[in-house]
Amino acid sequence: MALSHDPLWPRAGSWPAPDGDVDAVLLGVPTWRTSLSPTGAHATPAAIREALPRYGATLMGPPAVDLDEVLRIADAGDVVEPDGDEGEATTIGRVRELAEAARLLIALGGDNSLTYPVALGTGATGLITIDAHFDLRDGVSNGTPVRRLVEDVPVSALVDTARIDPTRIVQIGIADFANSAAYARRAADWGIRVITLDEVRRRGIDDVVAEALEIAGAGVDPRIHLDVDVDACDRSVAPGCPASVPGGFAAWELRALTRAIATDARVVSADLAEVDATADAEDARTVRLAALCVLEMLAGLATR
Repeated sequence: MALSHDPLWPRAGSWPAPDGDVDAVLLGVPTWRTSLSPTGAHATPAAIREALPRYGATLMGPPAVDLDEVLRIADAGDVVEPDGDEGEATTIGRVRELAEAARLLIALGGDNSLTYPVALGTGATGLITIDAHFDLRDGVSNGTPVRRLVEDVPVSALVDTARIDPTRIVQIGIADFANSAAYARRAADWGIRVITLDEVRRRGIDDVVAEALEIAGAGVDPRIHLDVDVDACDRSVAPGCPASVPGGFAAWELRALTRAIATDARVVSADLAEVDATADAEDARTVRLAALCVLEMLAGLATR
């Protein structure tokens, strides 16, 4: 259905291709071939772009701020076939190229396997995940990116960044009944800071974010990658995430966490993962939430 037009209410999205330095750049990374469950996540970057114009780009303040007036935002299109060794190498190279000219790179997934090449491409030294799951499995899949960032040798000579020190990894939203004891022990043995869903709700978002940024942003010249796995949300607001469960984050909690983390200048890249646009509710609520998270990232960037 065509959207109405109002010259006094510009819509979000439809940003131009990058041309020189920008504040933020979007890049579609439609990974899906190694997913542990059937998924149509490769359709999601296009769906997010289609959903963005349903929203404006204005923060209410006061005073009101139009993100398009205070930020230079670009859209670099999609990586073609980002799965597999060759696809990961291509993604790493493209991310590195774009990140050199942008303050914040936002990768639109795709399943969670995109976190590995995107974090490598931006040279991340720290990682914050918003996720119900550890993603510490062995092998190569959407359940392995955190382990791979700690243990794997990069697949491409395009990147010379060291692996991420697990003591600079924070996982926010890890949920009961969504993980195994073995992977919980692996996280603990490696020194990963795990902040469970219950702990977030007990302590509050601001306190949790402050701790996460301190840990992931430690060291000299810190560069944080933020992984926003939408299946951390309650299934009522994220039915298009194959692994979302009842009782997860509310939509407002995911949005608030995303914006608060993105306000920190040490965050140089972020991704949105695990939304299957082909399995969404009829009202596209999951994709629309992902689109709002893009805007929350931009809002955080604008307040730095």
